[in-house]
Amino acid sequence: MRIGLDMMGGDYAPAEAVKGVKLFLSKASDAHLMLIGDEQALTPLLTEAALDQSRYTVVHSSQVIGMNEHPTKALKEKPHSSISIGFHLLQNKKIDAFISAGNTGAMMVGAIYSIKVIEGIQRPTISTILPREDGSTGLLLDVGINADCKPENLVQFAILGSLYAKYIQGVENPKIGLLNLGEEEGKGNLLAQATYPLLKENPLVNFVGNVEGRDVFKNTADVIVCEGFTGNVVLKLAESFHDIAVRRNIKDEYLDRFDFEQYGGTPVLGVAEPVIIGHGISGERAFCNMIVLAEQMIQTKLLEKIRESFVVTPEA
Repeated sequence: MRIGLDMMGGDYAPAEAVKGVKLFLSKASDAHLMLIGDEQALTPLLTEAALDQSRYTVVHSSQVIGMNEHPTKALKEKPHSSISIGFHLLQNKKIDAFISAGNTGAMMVGAIYSIKVIEGIQRPTISTILPREDGSTGLLLDVGINADCKPENLVQFAILGSLYAKYIQGVENPKIGLLNLGEEEGKGNLLAQATYPLLKENPLVNFVGNVEGRDVFKNTADVIVCEGFTGNVVLKLAESFHDIAVRRNIKDEYLDRFDFEQYGGTPVLGVAEPVIIGHGISGERAFCNMIVLAEQMIQTKLLEKIRESFVVTPEA
């Protein structure tokens, strides 16, 4: 398998990206890495890292899309950027997955318009890992790219999240919960009220009902579904737990699990090829873990499972 990595994306690239590659290559893997970036900047870092040259190939890019650039305009005007080249390679089957911690908007535009959405899926989604108090992990989606949703969107997010939990997190029959302000059926706003019966009737998900904010970090549900506005608020709140612990010098094993670097990045679920977006401040562990996630997505044939599910999905 060939995994493409944008070496220029992120606040600490390419140095941290090279360190992440070194960390990944220290593990046993059949993956061959395609490192996309400025050769002049990468060569001394790769030489210093003393990596096994048979396990990676450098693909030169002469441009970089900045974090604050307009996504569509930048992709159009910078065809030789690391992100543009990455999507070109993925679109033409030269790589099997593409990873970047660069401009999130450019990554989303590239994923949707270059790679395309899987037939039957209305909108792609992104998720976040939820560290649970019992030591396990849950999943929350959407966490930001779909601020406004229809009930049918949330049902599709539930199916995508269920497949991700099963094949990537190893949960045999994931429990799906709808984030709400009460447990009882009929609670919540119009979106939640309309989504509940659709989830309840859908044979592709193991729906367990509404879950409240106090259930987010418990094992009440393995996958929690909501629209992106609420999901992003929960995500940023969760990230702040680790930041507060670090600032206050609090040493706690559970709070340490809120460090995003442990999980790397998030896949864009619903597009036709594996695309993983990392945090702009990603360090070496995050880059390494994003490569591991891409490897898992390819090995488990997650996208094939998604295509199969949406062929028979009534909502598709």
